[in-house]
Amino acid sequence: MTAQAGRIMAREIAEQPAVLRRLLGEGMPRIRAVAEEIAARAPRFVLLTARGTSDNAALYAKYLLEIRLGRPCGLTSMSVTTAYNAPQDLTDVLVITVSQSGGSPDLVASTRAAREAGAITLAVTNNPDSPLAAVSEYHIGILAGPERALPATKTYTASLLALYLFVEALGGSDGAARAKELPALAEEILARGAEIRNLAARYRFAERMVITSRGYGYPTAKEAALKLMETSYIPALSYSGADLLHGPLAMVDNVSPVIAIVTEGRGGEALRPVLERLADRGADLMVVGPAAAVAGASAGFVLPADGVPEELQPVLEILPLQLLAHEVTIARGQDPDAPRSLAKVTETR
Repeated sequence: MTAQAGRIMAREIAEQPAVLRRLLGEGMPRIRAVAEEIAARAPRFVLLTARGTSDNAALYAKYLLEIRLGRPCGLTSMSVTTAYNAPQDLTDVLVITVSQSGGSPDLVASTRAAREAGAITLAVTNNPDSPLAAVSEYHIGILAGPERALPATKTYTASLLALYLFVEALGGSDGAARAKELPALAEEILARGAEIRNLAARYRFAERMVITSRGYGYPTAKEAALKLMETSYIPALSYSGADLLHGPLAMVDNVSPVIAIVTEGRGGEALRPVLERLADRGADLMVVGPAAAVAGASAGFVLPADGVPEELQPVLEILPLQLLAHEVTIARGQDPDAPRSLAKVTETR
């Protein structure tokens, strides 16, 4: 491993406060305009299409749409179109496709087919000149700037914030006002790198990890697991806290670490019985969340989330876990900038 290993990923993680500020400022007029046009067309329900990290952002949007707007929402199975060529009636359905690059053929084909089937199509990407943006009726740019490290970091949090702002605007609310503290809080979290390096030393020899949460925190659990797997190659299994109790809890012991993302709010309250069961199992439990939840764990990272609405906390929750994936990978002698066998644009079909 060279001395330069991980420099690109670290730099892009550090750029996130600036990206969030840019989106709250420069990005809002376009987001508001698109939301107003789509709201006027009164879509009857929503389908979300994505892969990889963007799929976790789409899952976050599903929670937003269902909880904030009461809008029925589902995740697309792209093979319905790309493998089975099954016809669908998507009249008056809003199809949101989330993609950092906007270049994966299956995303483009699925979105094109959705539009031909009568859907209102919206692409959320980091590339306004992408094939996906071209086939979509509407486009929102996440304004993250070029992302060169293979693991997505700043494009993930930018996607979360863009989707939040869009959903709030779709419902007639000003999401920017509620999100204005995020950039400063993100800077505060990212300045605590020494805490993360200590945690990385604790977990550098882990052979597997379990990551869990509930509600708005569940997409964070899935994204954290993906980051750990693609950078450090540690098998990381992500579960909703409820699903963890339906069988997988049996594999938890005092050796394999468990990371719990405790969102301050109803999701965190719903996770409390899971944390109690994990304690009964003697689990090596790391908590990312409020101080009270961290105090009862083996290790943890306290989030400065007091006063942050529950639905916005995922933008902050993922930051220490991105840093953890980076630091664990470095500690294991690997380069998080260039994981083996991966490409920046994954061309699935």
